[in-house]
Amino acid sequence: MPSMVADFSNSLNKLNLPAFRNVLLIQLGDIGDVVLTTPAIRAVKECYPEALVSILVRKPFGNLLAADPNLFKIVEASKVIGSLLSRLREHAMFIWRLRQTHYDLVIDLRTGDHGAILSFLTGAPMRVGSPGSKKQFWRKFVFTNILENIKAASPPVHPGADQSLRIVRGIGIDTADTLPRLFISARDQARAKELLDECKLASGMRWITINPYSRWKYKEWSNAKWGEVIDLLWKTYHIPAVLIGSPNEAAGCQEIAAGREGRAFSLAGKTTLGELAAVISMSSLHLGVDSAASHIAAALGTPTVTIHGPTDWRAWRIVNDRHRVVSSEMDCIPCSMMGCNGSGKSQCLDELGVETVAGAALDILNTIAFSEQSQNLSADH
Repeated sequence: MPSMVADFSNSLNKLNLPAFRNVLLIQLGDIGDVVLTTPAIRAVKECYPEALVSILVRKPFGNLLAADPNLFKIVEASKVIGSLLSRLREHAMFIWRLRQTHYDLVIDLRTGDHGAILSFLTGAPMRVGSPGSKKQFWRKFVFTNILENIKAASPPVHPGADQSLRIVRGIGIDTADTLPRLFISARDQARAKELLDECKLASGMRWITINPYSRWKYKEWSNAKWGEVIDLLWKTYHIPAVLIGSPNEAAGCQEIAAGREGRAFSLAGKTTLGELAAVISMSSLHLGVDSAASHIAAALGTPTVTIHGPTDWRAWRIVNDRHRVVSSEMDCIPCSMMGCNGSGKSQCLDELGVETVAGAALDILNTIAFSEQSQNLSADH
């Protein structure tokens, strides 16, 4: 099929789309990007309920989507190691498996080279993507349909989810429900309960999760301040904290929990992504920095308090009574820089006080307590 450039920005369906039966979405972003893609997955399934909808993500991010009822299959792209010959062999086998699936529609949800090339190699008769940068002129030869002038949707569309939704919307695929949602498998739920039992956090107890770290240091707060927040919440509500994170973050989480027996527990490095999501889903509140965990929590319906420094939360999050963003009052934020003047260190986070973060958490916990009390009174009458 010859390549054509199309502008779908002013119409939901300028193409005469066939009844697609085998659809592949490509999302090779980070964990948060995968979570925010769930409304796009749902939109495709709503538009083509009989279609087999699959997604290609980086390994092991597919674990987060294992229980999603809208997905037929999760394909994971892993980093191949070994000799040049073995790597070529693995890549060839991966491409062969993609082609053997015979997708009739492939949609690349990002602007990276890897996803675009894999889109082309699937051999799908219809391959949709964005134009990318001026240096990526070759993309017009890779995709059969390039979406020009892709516009962001206005509120109440979820701004983070719209990063992917605007791509599928360009070919007439949309959904009224733009909130990201994750689903927990029975296996992950059971394993999470085992881990919480080991922390002596029984079913029905109230506790919070805290994710103090990010992939980027300029987004992080200090360990000492996290410790103070844990102490304040314990003093006010007698509510313990479960620290979560990757294996690389386990030592730091343990440092925060040290000396806080009964008040703080660390599960960092002890869970898969699916198990981590299950742990978050059972918590009363999630606190953290600007990272994937807060997106996971919101997609599970867990209330959140998220610390933002130089990054602009308005492009990624919805703020309401259940989801709060806290930041310092410095005039320069959000600057969208990787720390002050690109230094990797953010003064706005250094100056953010413990009382601000703990206060936002206490506000939400007070709201939850009041709501539960009202429900109990209603039930008694």
